[in-house]
Amino acid sequence: MATAYAALVSLAQTIEHLQQHPRPPVSLDKQQVRSLQDNVAVLQEFLELCSHRLTQESEDGLVVRVADVAHAAEDVIECHVVDQILPQSGENITSIHPHDFYQDLQKVIADMDLIRKEVIEITERMGTVQDRQLRRNSNPAGSIMSSSTLQGRKQAMVGCDDVLNELMEKLTGQQSGCRIIPIVGMGGIGKTTLARNAYENPLIVEYFDVHFWITVSQEYSAREILLQLVCQKIKESMEISSEEELGEMLYKSLSGRRYLIVMDDMWSIEAWDKLKLFFPNNNNESRIVITTRLSNLALQISGSGGLRMNFLEEDESWDLFCKIVFGDEAGCPLELEEIGKTIAENCKGLPLSVIVIGGLLAKSEKARDYWEYIAENLIMFPLYGSLWKTKGSVPRVLENYGLLKDFSKPTSGKSLEEVAKEYMKELIDRNLMMIDGLGCRGNIRFCKIHDLLRDLCLREAKKERFFCSPELGQDISSINQRRLVVLDQGTSKKKYDFSEVLHLAPLVRSLTWDFEGATPLATSRLLRVLNHYGTWNKEYPIKAFFKQVNLQYLACSVPRSSICRFPSSIHLLWNLQTLVVEKCGIVDAPIEIWKMHQLKHVEVSWLRLPDPPIATGNEFVLPNLQKMRCIKDFKFSEGAVKRIPNIKKLTLLYYYGGDDDDDDDLSPEHYGFENLDRLKKLEYLDCSFGSKVRRSDLVESLSMLHSLNKLSLLGSCLQWEDITKIGSLPLLQVLKLGYNSVTGPVWETFEGQFSRLKFLQINNIHDLEYWAVAESSHFPCLKFLYLELLYKLKEIPSCFGEIQTLELIELNGCSDSAVISAKEIAEQQEDFGNQDFRVHVNIYEEPNSELKSLASHNFRVFN
Repeated sequence: MATAYAALVSLAQTIEHLQQHPRPPVSLDKQQVRSLQDNVAVLQEFLELCSHRLTQESEDGLVVRVADVAHAAEDVIECHVVDQILPQSGENITSIHPHDFYQDLQKVIADMDLIRKEVIEITERMGTVQDRQLRRNSNPAGSIMSSSTLQGRKQAMVGCDDVLNELMEKLTGQQSGCRIIPIVGMGGIGKTTLARNAYENPLIVEYFDVHFWITVSQEYSAREILLQLVCQKIKESMEISSEEELGEMLYKSLSGRRYLIVMDDMWSIEAWDKLKLFFPNNNNESRIVITTRLSNLALQISGSGGLRMNFLEEDESWDLFCKIVFGDEAGCPLELEEIGKTIAENCKGLPLSVIVIGGLLAKSEKARDYWEYIAENLIMFPLYGSLWKTKGSVPRVLENYGLLKDFSKPTSGKSLEEVAKEYMKELIDRNLMMIDGLGCRGNIRFCKIHDLLRDLCLREAKKERFFCSPELGQDISSINQRRLVVLDQGTSKKKYDFSEVLHLAPLVRSLTWDFEGATPLATSRLLRVLNHYGTWNKEYPIKAFFKQVNLQYLACSVPRSSICRFPSSIHLLWNLQTLVVEKCGIVDAPIEIWKMHQLKHVEVSWLRLPDPPIATGNEFVLPNLQKMRCIKDFKFSEGAVKRIPNIKKLTLLYYYGGDDDDDDDLSPEHYGFENLDRLKKLEYLDCSFGSKVRRSDLVESLSMLHSLNKLSLLGSCLQWEDITKIGSLPLLQVLKLGYNSVTGPVWETFEGQFSRLKFLQINNIHDLEYWAVAESSHFPCLKFLYLELLYKLKEIPSCFGEIQTLELIELNGCSDSAVISAKEIAEQQEDFGNQDFRVHVNIYEEPNSELKSLASHNFRVFN
């Protein structure tokens, strides 16, 4: 169903883009548009509400037909777009007559009308006209087990000693009230095993008066759970009792007793809200342990993130594997050790995977050829080769690749990136994806998906015909039926003729590959997503990319100097939203780039933009443009500023010349920084300068950018009093001061500055000696402080020891006295009860014995 739904959403958005574009490449008949939009709405609603109630045979046939007819409509429209645009670029092709286009589209609409009529009849038979709510299956309630029923089920635990000890401390700690202890992690990570090992520990059994283990599950019944809890203590029938009566009985039976309750596999706050009323707070160190995959649920229930389960290290996976497979035997035979370690490594640190595979091998013949078969079939393919082959900025990846637009209905007032972040947060909260890196504001930058989950997604994608890839053993002759082709020659054991693959894929919309060298794309005229990240074939002209006029996302790596100017025909890419060209050196953009109305994200290393043409209306305004990275010598003229009214992120590089160069380009007026404050939505600004000229003109505008929350400066030659002005920005959360960004030996801050700053980095500012901060209130929200190559800095202000939000100070190559002052701050933070505070010191030279002796649990020294 997903492929059919995606096809309908994609068709609707293609029509919408053409209607909303200020200079649409083709005009659609209004009546045909209405017919298409009405049919799409009916078919979407059918898929949402009724497809789950079809028989498998009916679903396979009808859903495929829905996908095919939506694809056909889109093919007709986009082929017509290509035929109308390419002649403008000098291509020698014959355009389809508008009448022929109308007739072709009308045939598809007639097919869609027939399917619409059919689904309406099915809908009426199912009765969903009156009842559109999906009925929930009445599955059995959650089960309950006492400690006696758990005997003999204790599983091997490896790599969890620290978290088990932490759990034991929380269970037996001195907090008198009833404490809620969440254990959070993705499915199969070992939450239940951890809880069970603590639950059955003799110390815990003796410590608590009564013990209960409840498996809640997604489909729970509060009454059934309460009934079984009460019946364990009151040996009589309670079948006629209401939920409230059972709860009251439980409350009375637990009153005055120290109890331990484990609620395994909790999925909703509603389940907790119904049960928590019946757990008394006896102020006698009772405990409730909750295991859940949902981080937000743990936070709602306990007010903290709880105990988090991590993946096993390779040696831990191997130890667990041996325990499962060989038990108390002597260990793994030498002839099986190498292949056994390969199998354990392919389980990717997930305990459940190790246990399942280990259990299989424990009951099988200990033969090398069989183990080699298991190892070979454990290799798990990524769902999107380029998306997940390394960690990446997932919200940006989802947005740029156009994945969301194929599955998401338009959301009023929200950009695709905002929707992507919401989806990603949902996946992380459910532990379906794992955070792999945080930004300097604590925001999620990198995520990863576990291979087991990726394998599941892959099977579903193949089932749904979502994409086709020779790497997955799919027949390339069927590639023309797919909307996504993922080709990864770098990891393939089998080589493919790329030109043959493309010849069989004339309708492909999304193409990702890393082949060494590129081949012509003449047979693929309808591409929307083109991602090439391999070695470029210099014999193939890069301008061929710019003939793919339907592109929405273009990303490629090209050799330096292989392209010095984008073709003037670039504006014929009428729907291009993302343009990324890496490793190319300096590239000049033509003036026609200001006609690219749909552009959202531009990143070219480095790109020189021309001054926009003089225009009185909105002809050259880029209302969707939000990010420009690696832009060289950008001039903030009045005309340029007016044309990027919604820009949010800018990364800029300015003139790099000799120290004595007095070129007019260095004059304050040349770059028009006085107009910078007109960008009322600018949130992120990164400016690098290559000349030793004080950019005081920049400071005046910066101090008026009240929307700015992240600022990075390099080579700006400001004075510390200029930073005082910047400190007044009300939303500034991140400040990075790089080499030669500020000059002067003394920095003094004042009350009311940096009120929201969370991250401060000072790097390679050699003449800073004294940093005067009178009160901790000068940085009331600071979390991270990074200092690097500050050879002359005497000390970090002592009041940093009083900043309650501070989590980390990192010093790299700083003076010994600054390091010693950081140690004093660490001691202050510990005295104030900040157990999470850390200091990391990296010393580039051999540290003396005094610095080595400073090391402690919250103060680490590296060299």
